[in-house]
Amino acid sequence: MSNEKKVNNSTGDPMAALKRQAADKAVEWVESGMVLGLGSGSTAAFATQRIGQMLRDGALCDVVAIPTSDETEALARREGIPLVSLDDRSRVDLTIDGADEVDGALNVVKGLGGYLLREKIVARATDHELIIVDDRKLVQRLGSRSPVPVEVVQFGWKQSRTMLCQTGARPVVRMRQGRPYVTDEGNYILDCHYDGGINDPQATAVAVKQIPGVVEHGLFLGMVQTVVIASLKGIQVRET
Repeated sequence: MSNEKKVNNSTGDPMAALKRQAADKAVEWVESGMVLGLGSGSTAAFATQRIGQMLRDGALCDVVAIPTSDETEALARREGIPLVSLDDRSRVDLTIDGADEVDGALNVVKGLGGYLLREKIVARATDHELIIVDDRKLVQRLGSRSPVPVEVVQFGWKQSRTMLCQTGARPVVRMRQGRPYVTDEGNYILDCHYDGGINDPQATAVAVKQIPGVVEHGLFLGMVQTVVIASLKGIQVRET
């Protein structure tokens, strides 16, 4: 499926305009009665805002949502979107989220925003995972543009870092204000740089997940059905 729409950049921030138009396109997949996963980050926030507006306008009804971060939960509450948990609803009809990289097979890297664990839990429970990106996020090989975030427990995290090096990574602990960044779940994130990208994402994902102390990684492989891509040339849709 392919669909393009010209972007109007006559006013405001061109990148913000791209993100908003891509989010508006993504929300076309939302239907009344759905259980939605609400992703995290600036682009996914535009989609959350649009869903809230549609609920207020009556264009949508009987929608409930599961947020993937405390930040998204706060935004959804402000938008008046009814929230539930995965304990309440075991399956999610549609999740709209962003990504840091997307390859030609629609495998993605996520987690630079710090919410990869909840995002992956929700994605695994989702029937249709939809990702919104701008065209700078498109890559031939995962790990070639951005590091792969790996969430690790605080106890023994340096040992986890040492073992991540054996996967070919250069892991760097994520910092904020001079201290290690702590996720919503109380863990650290090691940003794993793979020079030249990852040759075998599946094998790398397995190797990383087997390391003691690793909670989750940012490789989302075979989990995405639709990608909405924004560029100055228009909005494009790719599907598996």
